[in-house]
Parts: sequence; structure tokens; C-alpha cells
Amino acid sequence: MGTRGRGLRNLRAVLAPVAAGMAVMAATATVLVPALGHGVRPEAPGPVATHRAYGPGTAPASPAAARCTPASAAESLRPSPADGPAVERIKQKGQLVVGVDQNTYRWGYRDRDTGRLEGFDIDLARAIAKDILGPDAKVVFQAVPTNQRIPAVRQRTVDMVVRTMTINCARKEQVAFSTAYFQAGQQVLAPKRSTITAFDDSLRGKRVCTAAGSTGETELARRSHGARVLTAPNQLDCLVRLQLGEADAVVTDSALAAAQAAQDPTVELKGAPFTDESYGVAMNKDDPDLVRRVNKVLDDYRSGGEDSPWMRAYRKWLQADLPGISGPPEPQYGD
Repeated sequence: MGTRGRGLRNLRAVLAPVAAGMAVMAATATVLVPALGHGVRPEAPGPVATHRAYGPGTAPASPAAARCTPASAAESLRPSPADGPAVERIKQKGQLVVGVDQNTYRWGYRDRDTGRLEGFDIDLARAIAKDILGPDAKVVFQAVPTNQRIPAVRQRTVDMVVRTMTINCARKEQVAFSTAYFQAGQQVLAPKRSTITAFDDSLRGKRVCTAAGSTGETELARRSHGARVLTAPNQLDCLVRLQLGEADAVVTDSALAAAQAAQDPTVELKGAPFTDESYGVAMNKDDPDLVRRVNKVLDDYRSGGEDSPWMRAYRKWLQADLPGISGPPEPQYGD
């Protein structure tokens, strides 16, 4: 079996426990919940791998408020340890329901040997639950596809989403965000042997896959470089299509692209990141006390320098694929 065959076999091994179960685990007990999807309106409807002919020009203008600009998008509410209505609601339930990914290596994925959810985002979600509910916190992890993150928060299917979600003005019209907990950018992933060199005209005529409702889809709508754009519910679906020869490249966050390259040695990142993006925890806009509480957790998570929980999680999950990061992004507050 060749290198590509082994890469595909390994990826299927990672996906096997995901396909076998429609639910995810809690931090302290097994809690089975259906994967999100039924009865929830997606951010960007459409079947897997729909072809979209994006021409030159820009995507339709978003309804984001004029006060939000790319420079101020990452601003959030100042931290507070207070128990407001949203925090009290979670305490009364006795559990925190968090929308996560369960198939993105290093960030949120099910370990095929233990069946346990692991990753950088999962560690952060557990830290938030522990702060709100105590050391024996019960967390229900709800698998949420990329294009259903905002509906899940708005419809209160989950209390929050911790899923490599980029903060931007259009999204802030619909949900509230914490301060940034990671900095990334959009990047191209393609086979090592590919003639694609970066997010440029080398994409012309190529089939480029990105997750529906993602920042990558927005960027390709603005400037496709002549590519044929395919969309899928999740970024890992795009990697599978790349491996099966059904796509020529993937556009996704640099952090996710690095994780995918770690799964498959036949692909690599092409060019440099072409955007500057911040990941945040998404919450309902009617829950400002929860936003402040999460920001307080993030302040604690960043504190401690090299021995901070953030740096320990970075070294455990991300350093091998994303070396050279000296620390978390600085929080920005708008109030």
C-alpha cells in the first residue's frame, strides 16, 4: 500500500469511532446525546460538496453593526466572577452543554483507543465547566457541524460553542464572543505533489473544498482565484475528499490545516496564512453574565507564563504541528 493509501487508512481509523457513535462523552460520566443536526437550521444550507461558481468581486455585505470593525471585532466584555442569570441557569441544570468538534485532530476529536474526547478546545471547555460547576463538573459535549454553530447557540441547543470559531463582525450580530483564546489565519492545504502554491491564481480551475458557514467559504466568495468551490459540513470531510481525489485543495484555518497535515503525510500547507483571525467561545447574546464569566476563566487560563494552563495545553496538543507560539493572544475589552 502506498503512502496515500496508508494516510487514508489512518484517517478512516480516526473516523471509525466517530461514525460508530452519534454522541460524545461528559467529563465525569458518560452522557449520550444525539449529534446536532435534526431540527436545527444551518448557517449556510446546502448538501455536501455543492459546487458554487463564485466570480470576481465581493460577497454580499453583512448586516454587522457599524461600530464593529475588523480591528475591534475581538473586543469582548470585561471579566467577572459573578453568578448572573445565565450562570445560575447552568448551575440549576447541574451540567454545562458545550458544542464541540469531535473529528478535528488536536482540537476536538475522539481518541480511538479510549473513546474519550480530547484536544485543545476540549481542555478549555472542561476548564470553563470546572469554574462554574466545581471540581466534579458535568459536561455534555454536543457534536456541532461547522455550519450549525450559530444556530445551536441562538436556539440554546448548547450553552456555548468551543470549536475553533473565528470571531468576526457578521457573527457578532448573531452571537456573543469571549475574548480571543487563539490566533490563526486561513491557509491552503493540498497534496505535496500539487502545482498549487498558495491562495493565489494557482487555484484557477481547481476544485477547492471548504466547510459551509466557515471563514474559508466567505474568503472564497470574495476572491476565488478562479477555483471551483465545494462545501462540506466539516473540514475533515474536505480532507477525505482531498484524499479520494474529489478535491484538489482545502481552504481552512491554518491551525486546522496543520492538524490535518499531521494526519496525512501526503499533504502540506501551501503558502502563508492570508487572513488574521481570532478564535473565541460563542454564547447567546442574551447571556452577558456568562460571557463575563468565561472571560474570567480565560484570564485565569492565560495566567502563569510558561506554566499557565494555556501554555500547558499548547505544548500538549499544538506545539508539534504549530511550533514557535510564545503565548496566548492578549484580551481586548470594549466596555
